[in-house]
Amino acid sequence: MADQSAIARATGVAASKYRVPFNTPGIHGNELDHIAQAIRNRHISGDGAFTRKCSAYLEDALGAARVLLTPSCTHALELAAFLLDVGPGDEVIVPAFTFVSTPNAFVLRGARPVFADIRPDTLNLDERKLPKVVTDKTKAIVPVHYAGVACAMEPILHRARVSGAAVVEDDAHGLFGAFGGQPLGTFGKMATLSFHETKNVICGEGGALVINDPALIERAEIVREKGTNRSQFFRGEVDRYTWVDVGSSYLPSDILAAFLYGQLEHAPDIQAARQHVWDRYMEGLVDWAEQQGVALPTVPTGCEPAYHLFYLLMPDLETRTRFIAHLNEAGIQAVFHYQPLNTSHMGQLFGGKPGDCPVAEHVSDCLVRLPFFNTLTEEQLNLVIERVTAFHV
Repeated sequence: MADQSAIARATGVAASKYRVPFNTPGIHGNELDHIAQAIRNRHISGDGAFTRKCSAYLEDALGAARVLLTPSCTHALELAAFLLDVGPGDEVIVPAFTFVSTPNAFVLRGARPVFADIRPDTLNLDERKLPKVVTDKTKAIVPVHYAGVACAMEPILHRARVSGAAVVEDDAHGLFGAFGGQPLGTFGKMATLSFHETKNVICGEGGALVINDPALIERAEIVREKGTNRSQFFRGEVDRYTWVDVGSSYLPSDILAAFLYGQLEHAPDIQAARQHVWDRYMEGLVDWAEQQGVALPTVPTGCEPAYHLFYLLMPDLETRTRFIAHLNEAGIQAVFHYQPLNTSHMGQLFGGKPGDCPVAEHVSDCLVRLPFFNTLTEEQLNLVIERVTAFHV
């Protein structure tokens, strides 16, 4: 991997005030060279050479029918909502413990989000709650593979088939994870990916729509290109392009794709580095966690995690607050995560209320994420583990 300190000096990147920051975006190979090549190609708008390279890489890695890069995972979710013709009167099932983009993409199309509670083990959407929340108005079920650990997809898919709903996987955490040997992001009709700087492979801001139903590909290209058949025109399939459907602009710059391709070229190394961090945390903290009554991540049998993050579940909010302060005093940045959507201002406008999703509400108060990034050093890992195990609940 690239020398991060040399890159920091060359690019003028400021050092973090933390000895161990929560996240540090890394450069791993030819990212900067690829950006220069994109500029030399004289094509830095959407769907240039590097965009095509990234799409091809991801299609091959996932075995997906089509992968379309987008400016963010949020945009990919919005594109999925377009393709499902989500509208007023529709309901979309989302876990209460997720980022606001998951419901927002469907709310923008007029749908009402319905919040389902999460499992206490994997923190994923609890498939056992679906019979109570799925109705004849349910247009889509959107499971989120939290921390890159697979949801229980078979019962979710079964419930979707019975109700006539589509499954859209929010796979922002799960790229390169799998269940039963099948890549996450390939179970539903569509899936969405994130390349935000906190993810495994990054380009600052970026995302992708994974299309597993070939019948959606042509319209996806049209909607993504402002409602025009421009993609078909450039392939020589039509003699001119024009406005043929509703749409918006969901194309990232080829400069971003150039950076992303430099990351994808080193994806196996990145995943190996992240697995090492995850394994070191698990091995170094398992005895302490058992003694202190702290829960560690759960990985079900058959699941191959994406090694996106590592969290601890403290007994309560007061203990978590003390724990974060304890790490901060040693220069270690640890952070909590989502607030339960059913208790949020917007969530309550859509019918959610405190007490609806007790597991999500409890987890939101207790979860803390440890520093986790591709270039975390052994010295930093040792410091975090030593400081964590010095804490007494």
